[in-house]
Amino acid sequence: MVTGMDTVLLVDDEEIVVGVGKQMLEKLGYSVAVARSGQEAVEVYKSSQKNVDLVLLDMIMPGMDAGDTYDSLKAINPSIKVLLSSGYSLDQKAKAIIDRGCNGFIQKPFNMKILEEKIGGILNPAG
Repeated sequence: MVTGMDTVLLVDDEEIVVGVGKQMLEKLGYSVAVARSGQEAVEVYKSSQKNVDLVLLDMIMPGMDAGDTYDSLKAINPSIKVLLSSGYSLDQKAKAIIDRGCNGFIQKPFNMKILEEKIGGILNPAG
């Protein structure tokens, strides 16, 4: 379970995913910040990176895609923790981002138990 009040930056352009994802994360005990685009995610992270413990990043968004967003976030903080999400299964683009150091992948729609396990495994790998 969550120790303290870790903060997740939820990055998704779909209103329903943001709404449901935010509720699920809060129910799991996380504080949630939201960005609706890759560019907004980079701006939010730049201004509050010390408070963000993990970024939950959608693969497919208009404008700046997940790969560019991940690279920009990684340039700000090389040890950033990022969990990719997509309604599609793990594809070559997602695998390429994971190969660059991304921490994992979760399929949408989110399942509460899997979401908890994936995030917990990244934030508290020993526990």
